Amino acid sequence: MRPWGLRAGAAAVVVTAYFLLPLDHLGPQRPLLSWLLFALVLTAVAVLLLRQIRHVLVDRPDSRPGMVLSLLIVLSVHVFSATYYALAKQPGEFTGLHTRVDALYFTIVTLATVGYGDITPRGQSARIVTVLQIAYSFVFLTAAATALTQRMRDMVVRRTGRDRPGSREG
Repeated sequence: MRPWGLRAGAAAVVVTAYFLLPLDHLGPQRPLLSWLLFALVLTAVAVLLLRQIRHVLVDRPDSRPGMVLSLLIVLSVHVFSATYYALAKQPGEFTGLHTRVDALYFTIVTLATVGYGDITPRGQSARIVTVLQIAYSFVFLTAAATALTQRMRDMVVRRTGRDRPGSREG
């Protein structure tokens, strides 16, 4: 299977899991479990992102950061979406966030720094998670996107160097 097919398939699994996981059992019913899962999964994704970024920086030839980084970015978005959805079950945390689609929409709008205003974090927990998402995006997702861009640039330079007449590589 081609790399883009694997990426699309893995992303489809993440999206499907987001819509099928029993997120209604989190939130106000199990606040400790909810916060613990959020912290553990987000930390694990951050560690994996940093590992892939390191692989790009040291130019590790056996790594496939294009596949892994893009999947981790998709996973990050869905971790925040799931957290917002669970938080919205608590009265007073959000205005306008009722469904998983609303949570995904809010996550993407926050990530893109658009902020339409139709969904608003009102409670302190919702605002803390929103601030965490913004900081996480600045640090981890920007670094991941930069590393991915650098890897793609390096691949293009290598390929064009091999394709030139008189090139010794090739």
